[in-house]
Amino acid sequence: MPDLNDGESIEMKGSGSKPYVLKNVGGVYSCSCPAWRNQSLAIERRTCKHLRKLRGDAAEEARVGGAVAVRKANVEGEAKEGPPLLLAERWDRLADLSGWWMSEKLDGVRAYWDGKQFLSRLGNLYHAPDWFLDGLPDVALDGELWIDRKMFQRTVSIVRRQDKNDLWREVRYLVFDAPAHGGHFEQRLKFFYEILADRRPPFAAAHPHVLCKNLDHLHEELARIEALGGEGLMLRQPRSKYEIGRSSTLLKVKSFLDAEGRVVGHKAGAGRHKGRLGALQVELADGTRVDVGTGFSDAERADPPPIGSLITFRYQELSEAGVPRFPSYVGVRDDVELTALPTPPKTTTAPKAKVASTTASSVPSLCGKRYFEFVAGTSSKFWEVSLSGNDITTRWGRIGSAGQSKTKTFKDAAAAQAQADKLIAEKSTDGYVEKAP
Repeated sequence: MPDLNDGESIEMKGSGSKPYVLKNVGGVYSCSCPAWRNQSLAIERRTCKHLRKLRGDAAEEARVGGAVAVRKANVEGEAKEGPPLLLAERWDRLADLSGWWMSEKLDGVRAYWDGKQFLSRLGNLYHAPDWFLDGLPDVALDGELWIDRKMFQRTVSIVRRQDKNDLWREVRYLVFDAPAHGGHFEQRLKFFYEILADRRPPFAAAHPHVLCKNLDHLHEELARIEALGGEGLMLRQPRSKYEIGRSSTLLKVKSFLDAEGRVVGHKAGAGRHKGRLGALQVELADGTRVDVGTGFSDAERADPPPIGSLITFRYQELSEAGVPRFPSYVGVRDDVELTALPTPPKTTTAPKAKVASTTASSVPSLCGKRYFEFVAGTSSKFWEVSLSGNDITTRWGRIGSAGQSKTKTFKDAAAAQAQADKLIAEKSTDGYVEKAP
């Protein structure tokens, strides 16, 4: 890793308009960012993400004695720096996670407790009432402000308020790590379980973790959580340290992926949604635009997120061109930044075979069946589509009945996929909502 000799300095781009200056003076490293300046530690024991990026986590942990510096909220007029959080990578579906610690991925709001207050990933203060904070220890904790499954937007609407009202009684703080403890994960797990059991805060609890037995156990638990309406799973590598930034020691496992995009337009609805929102036109970090037309409630279609707002949407996979397939609205976000989507894998086949392999790879599987329901007034209908080679099979009828089915054969798999995409888009526009098959 690069380093600075005594007396040297270097500039590094940060979240502010001006670059930050990193220095080494007599073996004491410093950074001009607010996160480094506002720490209450002695200057020789301070660190930040910029120094870690330059020197590496191991070098910085050795220098400061393994201490994780707790960052404070920004002062007026300065760029905000988020707390020193461990962020997850996506599971590549290849690594064997037997023996890893498994927990439910919560669809709440990530919150860093610095011993006195809750901070968002971007360093914003959550104005929790004093009674909500009763019993919380004066040590750093990492967790999620959470109400229940499928209650993400409700959670956001409560915790972003600044009037400290009684709506916070719906919320719980579920703790899944102790960043400043310094030990490996099993030691940190024991620490926060014991301290919360001892202090018994009325609105906080330890988030349950179990050991993953094998991949069958992983898939069974994922199916169980998703059937209950949960997001997925988090897997933590045994005996891993708490690293700042993205790390492969923490993996998220989901059937669907999440992304953020900026709303740049509203498309009018048709049919049942005439006079209301049909789809949001959303721009991704790389400038790609995608229409998000499903996942909305009737109230959200009547009063959609304004242009310029940042939203989270869920999608099944990326096309070969890097465009999210089957995007579905989740909610408005103000606690995350717009980041690039993962790059889709590139084909490496020989030129002669490339035409055939590209055609196949450009037709992602529907992953079995896609099932949708429409419920309004006295209407209660389902619609299902499945793809097998050149054949599309659709099934429809009243919910609870066997319904009717029809199979149609196309000239090739690409044509079948295109027709399936068209049908799904039409049903989504008509108000059908995707459900677990």
